[in-house]
Amino acid sequence: MKTKIIIPVLCLSGIMSLKAQEKTQNSADKAKQLNEISVVSQRKAVEQKPDRTIFEISSQSHLNSGSVLEGIKKLPGLVASDLAGIMYQGKQLDVYMDGRPLNISSNELNSFLEGMPANSVERIEVITQPGAEFPATSGGAILNIITNKKAKNYLSATYTNSTNATSYEKLRFRTNNSLLLNSKNKLFGWQLNIGQNYMERGMWSDVTKTENNLATILTKNDADRVNRNTFAKSALTFDLGLDRLLLNYDVIYNKNNSYTKAFGTLPSSQTFETFDKGDTKSIRQDAVATYQKRFNDKTKKLDFAFNYNKFNTNFALNSITYNVPTLDNSSDQNLFNFKADYSQSLKILDDGKISFGTLYEEMFFDTKNKGIANLNYRRRTAATYLELQATLKKFDFIVGARGEDYDISGKTTSGDLIPFKQYRIFPNASAQYNFTKGIYFSVNYNNKITLPSTSVLNPNNTNYQNPNVNYAGNPQLQPTIFNNYEAKMSAFDYAFVGYSLSSAKNQVVTRITSNGNLVSNENINVPEMKIHTLNMGFPIPYMLFTKGLKETMKMTSQGGVNPDKINFLYVYAGRQLHQIPEVDAKSFWILNFMSQIILPSDIKFVVNYSHLTSGGNFQYFVAQKTFNESLDVSFSKKFLQNQLTVSVNFDDILNTNRMVFSSYATPISLYNKYDTRRFGFSINYKLPTKNKLAKEAPNMLNKEKKEENGGIIGN
Repeated sequence: MKTKIIIPVLCLSGIMSLKAQEKTQNSADKAKQLNEISVVSQRKAVEQKPDRTIFEISSQSHLNSGSVLEGIKKLPGLVASDLAGIMYQGKQLDVYMDGRPLNISSNELNSFLEGMPANSVERIEVITQPGAEFPATSGGAILNIITNKKAKNYLSATYTNSTNATSYEKLRFRTNNSLLLNSKNKLFGWQLNIGQNYMERGMWSDVTKTENNLATILTKNDADRVNRNTFAKSALTFDLGLDRLLLNYDVIYNKNNSYTKAFGTLPSSQTFETFDKGDTKSIRQDAVATYQKRFNDKTKKLDFAFNYNKFNTNFALNSITYNVPTLDNSSDQNLFNFKADYSQSLKILDDGKISFGTLYEEMFFDTKNKGIANLNYRRRTAATYLELQATLKKFDFIVGARGEDYDISGKTTSGDLIPFKQYRIFPNASAQYNFTKGIYFSVNYNNKITLPSTSVLNPNNTNYQNPNVNYAGNPQLQPTIFNNYEAKMSAFDYAFVGYSLSSAKNQVVTRITSNGNLVSNENINVPEMKIHTLNMGFPIPYMLFTKGLKETMKMTSQGGVNPDKINFLYVYAGRQLHQIPEVDAKSFWILNFMSQIILPSDIKFVVNYSHLTSGGNFQYFVAQKTFNESLDVSFSKKFLQNQLTVSVNFDDILNTNRMVFSSYATPISLYNKYDTRRFGFSINYKLPTKNKLAKEAPNMLNKEKKEENGGIIGN
């Protein structure tokens, strides 16, 4: 009985410890009168909101020392897999960058995120309940990677470097550098973020077939890869009275090489050996013009945005052993997008708000195999939405609907694609009861759709292959319809417990099939799939064990605890079950423990441990061993009046991060291991300025759309 009483008290006092000393941000009206915004609140490492979870990246050395992909794999509740993409608390994620969808998935998405340095990211928002204002194509949830920093009213510069090495079999080095410049005058403001990333990486993988208790190695690969990434993000902003014009242009260039040694057993029982070189080049360009109309009534907002996105990729695979070309594939994607959004307060019950808008988008996607076009894909989407928010005493309500009209067509060398011409209405609703400030219970529902990404539609192989392994997209994939349900209890942003159900029709999944000794990795539509997720998270301050409960409560009530200085343990646990008809599915647990201890001289010591249990089904794959298991350690300290931050990291110390899966209803098992054990250091230096009283101005690399609640930025 005592234990049942003590645990909630520990959690609540931990929450209060982390919540203490949070300062209130100036109101938007006052900031406008002063013609500046004074940011005085301190971001929390993990922040729970009714419709999203926000992870601070820039100030957490254990998250920002490597690539973006390595950083997000450490986020509690998030699973990133080469086999099934990126999921958060059971929901398939549509990945955005600075408020705009990347429109890529699977291996291409992992390669893209692997090439981006994590120290170029400010924070990550996982929008678990996207409302009507978000495209219905967001599917289950949105992962929004926010790379932008704050602008200044004076010329300023920030330099960031991260250097690492991995020690599995041999030393492999990684380094990235970025420079952020910004300034503002009476006429306009400008911002420029440039950087590069160099990464050497090893990968070892096996594909084994077991029949009649006899195991046959179909392929055993030993790969060395070199990824090079260069990026530039630029912005101009013009204040036109109350209105604002923002111009953004981003470019990201990737050049990756791989050298793969492989051997395996052919159907004739003979073996093969091959040594191959892969070359991948891609360039992504994104231009946005946004006009923000503002009114004397500060609750009214009208935004217009036009976005053009171009993404080119070339992939070539050549056999060094036989001196012959194996693959030569390319793709060209062009997207045009226009949208308008309006919102204002409205007297609904005690208080309320109305939002509505429209969107028109066209996408053109073309692929070539050895210079010959083999896919022409066209997609047109037109949408309108209306959403109402209302407050009644301690209740908050949101009701909305979004209508989208689709016209999808195309052709391949073998014939026309199955057309998708349809108009659908997607409703959403949520209700929240606020017990007191910071403690609430919410229920949510939304109906969404996911259109197959161009990377899974691409009929060409954009991955490594050999005589026994083949990859291919599926141009005939159909959209997936989702019904998402969630209930969550949250306390002071840090502690929560929730249950969610994502029910999908025509879910796109990856399947492994075998024909003799030839293994194919392909994407198919599953008629029905359900994912159940139970998840919880809570902090435990260590002062409970050193100062006792009474002293801890006294300190927190008096505001004597700084969240950045407290020693605590944050615990996350989630149970996930993937249900597919005719599959005897079993659940698995996701566990994450993050401990922060402040050592002498204000050195921050962070330990992060992740673990996913074995035996469960991850779609059509069954985990034979624990995966995503990693023990990471970092030390960081600030110098020169917090202008210089130095951190040292040691990741996957025990070298346990690997994947071992069997493919359901096949004799195939898969093994995959990267050189995840690494060590290195990072520095972040803010060049000093003589103007110590200058204030931060609004974010220029795409203005935040929902400043009041940390919403999605840009359009």
